[in-house]
Amino acid sequence: MVMTSHSAATAANPVLRVAPASPAAAAAYFGASLAFHADVSDVAAALAADGDPGFVVLDSRSTVSWDQGHIPGAVHLPTALIPAQAAALLDPAVPVVTYCWGPGCDGATRAALALAQLGFHVKEMLGGFEYWVREGFAYETWEGGERRAADPLTAPVDAADCGC
Repeated sequence: MVMTSHSAATAANPVLRVAPASPAAAAAYFGASLAFHADVSDVAAALAADGDPGFVVLDSRSTVSWDQGHIPGAVHLPTALIPAQAAALLDPAVPVVTYCWGPGCDGATRAALALAQLGFHVKEMLGGFEYWVREGFAYETWEGGERRAADPLTAPVDAADCGC
């Protein structure tokens, strides 16, 4: 077998060592990903718009974490309490968007799984509370409302949206 310079570079390249999926497989995967995930900016925009956003936001962290800061209007339901309390706090006809601390935490994933197992339609908010704050959105603490400046590494400083 004769290796071209392109195939030799591909074999040595850790990104392309495993070939990309076919376009059809990639479209199926990324389409499914959007059915399971919501972006922090999209959640914020939907909550800021007039009227009912069509979903409820659920903070799956502990009470101590909730008191440190949470998304205004979110329902507080720690993951461990979902099986016993979700039916009393949530309408099964309304989709739920879960969040936890941030991308290094899988609490929102566990909460989404628990809710799905109970029959709720659910999405996970990518970035969690960390990116909510880093993108400059208002949040509440046990002391009242707060807001930090947007981190220029996560959100455009002088624009309404990132253009993604």
